[in-house]
Formats: sequence, C-alpha cells, structure tokens
Amino acid sequence: MAAEIVNPRSDSEHRNGRTEQGDGAEPLDSFDPAFALHRGGKMAVRATVPIRDKDDLSLAYTPGVAKVCSAIAEQPDLVHDYTWKSQVVAVVTDGTAVLGLGDIGPEASLPVMEGKAILFKQFGGVDAVPIALDCTDVDEIVETVVRLAPSFGGVNLEDISAPRCFEIEKRLQERLDIPVFHDDQHGTAVVSLAALRNAARLSGRTLGELRAVISGAGAAGVAIAKMLIEAGVGDVAVADRKGIVSRDRADLTPVKAELASFTNKAGLSGSLESALAGADVFIGVSGGTVPEAAVASMAEGAFVFAMANPDPEVHPEVAHKYAAVVATGRSDFPNQINNVLAFPGIFAGALQVRASRITEGMKLAAAEALASVVGDDLAADYVIPSPFDERVAPAVTAAVAAAARAEGVARR
Repeated sequence: MAAEIVNPRSDSEHRNGRTEQGDGAEPLDSFDPAFALHRGGKMAVRATVPIRDKDDLSLAYTPGVAKVCSAIAEQPDLVHDYTWKSQVVAVVTDGTAVLGLGDIGPEASLPVMEGKAILFKQFGGVDAVPIALDCTDVDEIVETVVRLAPSFGGVNLEDISAPRCFEIEKRLQERLDIPVFHDDQHGTAVVSLAALRNAARLSGRTLGELRAVISGAGAAGVAIAKMLIEAGVGDVAVADRKGIVSRDRADLTPVKAELASFTNKAGLSGSLESALAGADVFIGVSGGTVPEAAVASMAEGAFVFAMANPDPEVHPEVAHKYAAVVATGRSDFPNQINNVLAFPGIFAGALQVRASRITEGMKLAAAEALASVVGDDLAADYVIPSPFDERVAPAVTAAVAAAARAEGVARR
C-alpha cells in the first residue's frame, strides 16, 4: 500500500505541541491528561515507501505511477494489489449516537472515530480512516458512502442512531461489494455471545437450555437477540421502555415487529422485571437500573451481563449476590464485554480473503473463536479474554477468513 495510518506522537511531542488558548486562559491540557493526549489528534499518515531521490520520486509518482494507473484501468481487480484499498476501512459516523454522549454532531465525534481507527491498527493491524459526515438523512448517508467506497476495502458504521442504522447498513451492503459492518450492533453481539458460550460451558449447560432477557431494543439489543437465536439459545425476550417486545403490541416499529416475530417464544408481556423471574441470563444494553429484587428472582446460577457505561444496569456488587457469572462493559471489573475483542479481527479476516460481505456465519465463527481463547483457564471471573491478549486477533481473523471461504463470499 502507499501509506500507513499510524499514531506517531510521543508524550514529549504532545507536551511540546501545547499552545495557549486564544483568550489567554490556561490550555485544557493543564487540567486533564486526556486533553494532552488528544492535542493534534491521535493519528497521522506516513509513507511506507521512501522518497530519497529523483529515482524514488519518479517511481512513487510521475511517471511511474501512470503505469500502475493504466494497469488498474485495464484490470480493475489490480487495485487490491497495487493500492491500499484492500487493507483500509472507512470508519463512518454522522455523530448521532456517540459513545453514550448522544447526538453531539460530526465534529465532536471525531475523537471517538480517531480512537476507533487506532484500535483497528493496534489490535488487528488494519488501517482505518475516520469519516464524520455532516448529514443525518438516510439517503444522503448511503449515497455519500457509496461514492467514497472505491477508496476502501470495508466500511465500519459507527455511532449512528437507531433505527436509521439498520436501514443504512442494509442498503449499503446491498449496493456495495465490500464488507459493511455496524459495530455498535454486531461487535457487541459477537463478544456477548462469546462470553455467554463460556458462561454456559462453565455451568455445564448448553445454550439451548438458557432463557435470556435483554434490556434495550436499540442497535445492540436487536443484534444480540438475533445472534443468540442464531446460536441456539433457547428463548430470548427483549424489553424496551414500554416493556417486553411481543407480537400483541400495537406500537412496534418495523424493526421491533420483526424482532417480535422470532423472539419471546414464551409469549411474555409486561415489564422487564417480570420477565426476569426465572430467567437464566440478563443482558443490559440500555442504561437505567434494574431493581435488586428482579435480579434476585432470576434462576439459580444465572448470568448477568450489565453492559451500560459508566453505570451498569446492575452493579457488580449486587449482581454477585445472585449470579454465577457477572460481566460489564467496564475495564475495572472482570469480564469486560469490549467490542475491540471483535471488530479488528473480523475486518482483518474479511480483508484477508477480500470478502464481499460479513455474513452471520462469519460473526458466529468470530464468537466461537473468541470464546475458545479462554480455553482451560475458564473461571467465573474469566469467561472472556482481555483485549490485550495477543491470541485474540489472530484467532478471530483466522476463523472469519475460514468462514468466509466456507460461505462463498471470499474472493481469494
């Protein structure tokens, strides 16, 4: 490829780059190290080929570059071999659902998108470019990304509010022949399933024996429900602000109506709390607080995955009174459900084989591979590996690549 996205600045370079605010006030860097780290951004682009003299220049640019351009014009598939296209992902947002902050706009989303890009590089060896769009209309987003797509090998949709995110992903995948992946949906689902597989294994149960209740019918909740059903979980009920999503409700959006069609086989209705009585699994992706009495009513040996940040729906201290396995979205408690365990390896595997899409089978393979990393070290406080476990990305990458070949979406 022609360039590589890196995070090149040392701490001293960050410090030396500080400047005073225009009004004479002390810079924000002086009060918070997060600002010091972010000054100037968290990433840059550097060349991966040298330009030391006129011969290098003539090869990297004119006239040498014309030969490569002409060859690609005649054989378009050569773009994968002679540009960075097949090794780079667009991280696309409209800034409407940013990391628990909500609709803060495209500019304010950039620190998160830069962060996502360096996570791609750090944990999967995948280059990524943050793209924050100044539009929220579904048609405009789709058309914009379609026009940008020739430069990229994949598209990671990020922090786009539901229900628009579902339609945007669907329409983009229909129009593009490269992987389109909404991480807020599928990354969360993959890691949740991996943790649930190991929790079930620890307790000597199969997925088919479990009844799960999900709090939240947004992007993550819908994707988790679909993946749990696909993986063979016995029954899944999903609750939104108005209670259990069921077929007898007349106020469902099209997305929730579809959700009701394949979940809640038990025909539950009413509140989240009532659904938790006797349930084996609680998965929280909604915020709010679940009363301790509702957690106490769950089945013996239950699993509680309370993933809201910074405040889990059930505090671990409460959950541990009743649950055999407890997971959160926080790094300061065991069993962190962290998307970085999934998306770098998923894209690395898809790009490795030039997959045209990311299938359900590829996501299930990623979850199984991630769960397998834990191996014989399985314990109640270790059902999911650390993001810093160097075995994670290679295992997920290999599993996704193999699944892509098996499902016929690989092109090499």
